[in-house]
Amino acid sequence: MQILDQKISIKGVIPPMVTPMDTNGEVDIQGVEKLVEHLISGGVHGVFILGTTGEFSSLDIAQKKELIAATCKFVDGRIPVLVGVTDVCLKGSIALSKFAERSGAYAVVAAPPYYMGIDQEELCHFYGQLADSIPLPLFLYNMPSHTKVSIDVQTAVALSKHKNIIGLKDSSANGSYFQSLRYYFNDQPDFVLMVGPEEMLAETVLMGGYGGVCGGANLFPRLYVKLYQAAMAHDIDEIIRLQKLVMTISQNIYRHGGYKSSYLKGLKTALSFSGIIQAQFAPPLFPFAPNEEEELKARFSKIASMIIE
Repeated sequence: MQILDQKISIKGVIPPMVTPMDTNGEVDIQGVEKLVEHLISGGVHGVFILGTTGEFSSLDIAQKKELIAATCKFVDGRIPVLVGVTDVCLKGSIALSKFAERSGAYAVVAAPPYYMGIDQEELCHFYGQLADSIPLPLFLYNMPSHTKVSIDVQTAVALSKHKNIIGLKDSSANGSYFQSLRYYFNDQPDFVLMVGPEEMLAETVLMGGYGGVCGGANLFPRLYVKLYQAAMAHDIDEIIRLQKLVMTISQNIYRHGGYKSSYLKGLKTALSFSGIIQAQFAPPLFPFAPNEEEELKARFSKIASMIIE
């Protein structure tokens, strides 16, 4: 296995990789290999596994370890692998972080523990303990819609002083919050700020963000890489053109069927049309009904014809 330079900077398009599953509810290793090659050939700058898009909360520890080991093996040091270690148990996050390090991951990512109600002081203490106890750099993960707790701006500023906490991924979709982070971290250029919602990628980069964790890059990696590059170049005409495609994906793939889980159902099912993975999910999610899948396939085909990868 190649060893990735630990001085490499985290920036650009880092897809939150879906977890390929088989019909038995297990990790589809062949699908992992296909997906990794699809992403790397599409020019992405890293991959993030076991996030929300990776269904981390629905996988057991054995499945998580299997996915980590397989992803790191297939990536083989070509790009950074970021591993989600979110857990309601501190010891669980520490143990998975150590396994990720042994497997060859670059960094870990952790959202707040999401069951007990906690305040910012407790959250700060939790992250400090985690960062003290793990061998890899740590990204904070702000996902208040799922964890029911937000990482306050001042909490993030305080935690950034820890030498092992290197950045924050914000999936709040709150532009004001992200710009507040940018303001307070203006004099800390080494603290990496990434945005989750892909619809905000271009504006985030234009305003000084490092890039995005774009779910749609599982489908069309080059599209999101081109959008990132256009934003870095301040090519407004190209941004407008590509942003329309990103919004077409968002409105037609991620909202299909009207489920609370439509984003993930739509994303994995659309990816299955390319033969890279199967349209299988970890419980409690389940596939679209046949008629829903056929309707999505027609939408996907139309979108794919608009995108030249």
